[in-house]
Amino acid sequence: MSTTSIEDRQGGVGDGAAVPYRGPQPYGVPDDLVIPRVLELDDADDRLWVPQAPDVSFRPLLLSVSQGYFVNLLRVRRSGVLSRHQHAGPVHATTLRGRWHYLEHDWWAEEGGYSFEPPGDIHTLVVPDGVAEMITMFHVTGAYIYVDPDGKPTGVEDVFSKLGAAREHYEQVGLGADFVEQFIR
Repeated sequence: MSTTSIEDRQGGVGDGAAVPYRGPQPYGVPDDLVIPRVLELDDADDRLWVPQAPDVSFRPLLLSVSQGYFVNLLRVRRSGVLSRHQHAGPVHATTLRGRWHYLEHDWWAEEGGYSFEPPGDIHTLVVPDGVAEMITMFHVTGAYIYVDPDGKPTGVEDVFSKLGAAREHYEQVGLGADFVEQFIR
């Protein structure tokens, strides 16, 4: 059995003193990304929300162009069918406000809940009547492939289309096209 403490194994100094790492970061590691107060949903500058469709907008948090994924808040202020799509990669979702579901599944995504959607899954997102606003944090790897009821592709959305939409929107609302640069890693 090892006699080293957990602090020693984790790089601590053993006496409880906080000492930062003294060496250089590995070459090529990008800066950390920290966005304060993203969960203060009612206080956010409305210009941060990028229109996607009538009463549907997203707020980018991370646009990973090198790894092909994005993290954003999706805000929907209407009920009904939002989209039918297939995932090219895994999707993680945390519902922050409201509720939603997929016509093809019997589960509901509700405020405070987490859901995982595997690559290849095809489903139709619906916000039910009575939900004034749905906000969900999505971590999407790969693309959404929008499809008709028979699965025929009708469109694609990925980190690059999100980036392009955000650049255009931020330029139009006076934040400048380069405002989106802070979210790119």
